[in-house]
Amino acid sequence: MRKSSAGHACQATERLLELSADAQITRRKILKDSPAFHRLTGAIAAYGKALALLTALQRREEFYTLIAQYELAERVAVVN
Repeated sequence: MRKSSAGHACQATERLLELSADAQITRRKILKDSPAFHRLTGAIAAYGKALALLTALQRREEFYTLIAQYELAERVAVVN
């Protein structure tokens, strides 16, 4: 199940990056003080926050996986 979660997280990250890039390209074509420009700016900021959260969750999951492997190795060493 972890592999599935990691796969979904990677897909979500890729999709957020695509959406952010598309929004940035579109924003460059729009007048600077227009409502559309400001909407896209907000969307780009939201994509950045979502990416930061997703990345933090991935790092946390990797950290817990590392700790679990270490604890398992310790238990095996104690048994032997």
